[in-house]
Amino acid sequence: MLGRSANGIFWLFRYLERAENTARLIEAGFRMALTRDSRDASDEWRSVVVTLGLQKAYEAKFGREYGGPQVFNFILRDKDNPGNVLAMTEQARTNARMVRTGITREVWETVNESWMRLRDLLARPVSETRLGDVIDTIRRQATQVRGAMDGTMLRNDIYNFARMGTFVERADSTARILDVKYYVLLPSISYVGSSLDNVQWENVLRSLAGERAYRWLNAGRMEARGIAEFLVLDGRFPRSLAFCYAELQSNLAHLAREYGGEMASHEILRDAASKLHTITIEAIFEQGLHQFIGDFIACNTRLAQQIQRDYRFIE
Repeated sequence: MLGRSANGIFWLFRYLERAENTARLIEAGFRMALTRDSRDASDEWRSVVVTLGLQKAYEAKFGREYGGPQVFNFILRDKDNPGNVLAMTEQARTNARMVRTGITREVWETVNESWMRLRDLLARPVSETRLGDVIDTIRRQATQVRGAMDGTMLRNDIYNFARMGTFVERADSTARILDVKYYVLLPSISYVGSSLDNVQWENVLRSLAGERAYRWLNAGRMEARGIAEFLVLDGRFPRSLAFCYAELQSNLAHLAREYGGEMASHEILRDAASKLHTITIEAIFEQGLHQFIGDFIACNTRLAQQIQRDYRFIE
């Protein structure tokens, strides 16, 4: 497969995953803000901006005022934010058009429809009353694209590059949301173990679509160690770090068979996946959750870059 096409497939699904993760984070911030007074609500919206790495760009335009509509419109549609969700969806469509001959008609039509629907929804500023519809559309369209891919694509190198783009991006998102918990979401160390702390952890689960699954497995108990273990090490949850890396191993193994051998990215992934398989949550907390997540994010970035080098992606 040409490197340019592999790059297009990989980034098509990274952009779609990033758009969905961003929408989920906005929804979680909105839910929390509705239950807080104005000052605390502002802190919640700031946490969303910081988690997405947009604080510098946002404050360059708006200063340190974090009002809800101002924040979510900046994230969703503001032209001064080149990483807005509408731009991500347009980039996904551009990549899909570039690799049109490598994907099925169903995948292309679903991606194209996603962009057209979101373009219409975001043609004007989003109000709080419309936010739910926008978020639902972003999530639903991402799900439909994945469904079209799973239901119509050959399990070949194109499929595996698409899946790798999805899970590299998903792992990065889960790690960043979890990391921000201690440094932004929780206003003071004195809140640890309090009802506010528990609500904040519940908010982390909501932003990763994991609240119901976690409650099923833990009889509704909300506590930091259990939630961190669920999001990092539980291979049953499709947004955990362990699950993402198990899927990446499978996809890279298929590519090794198809292309005749392993490359440097296989070694990076094997080492990282082995660590996730053998480490315990006690060891993670002893090391420090922030340190562990920081190391994971750096490794995930190296892995993505090495995949692009190994398979000669053309930017």
